[in-house]
Amino acid sequence: EVQLVESGGGLVQAGGSLRLSCVASGFTFDDYAIGWFRQAPGKEREGVSCISSSDGNTYYTHSAKGRFTISSDNVKNMVYLQLNSLKPEDTAVYYCAADWACLPIMSTIGWVYRGQGTPVTVSS
Repeated sequence: EVQLVESGGGLVQAGGSLRLSCVASGFTFDDYAIGWFRQAPGKEREGVSCISSSDGNTYYTHSAKGRFTISSDNVKNMVYLQLNSLKPEDTAVYYCAADWACLPIMSTIGWVYRGQGTPVTVSS
């Protein structure tokens, strides 16, 4: 059974940090790009960050650059998203997703696998 399970979300004050984790199972982790997108209430999905399995390149949306860091542990089949300097506008449900490349995840046009999401709430 394919699973992507996120954890690490929660309530944090503006300026604070969180570390999101995504553990993958049921598919060959090294064959996929793994990324994060988010969706805030009443807003469209937004690709946040992605790491490419083929070359290790990382991608960030403009608002995430300099504040968020994506990393992976291919032994543990895990991807992490470190969220620093959080702002109220970062409040959303954060989803982990897997696809053959980062473009579909970052553009949120689709994914092969997706987790159930972990909520992040940033208070002002």
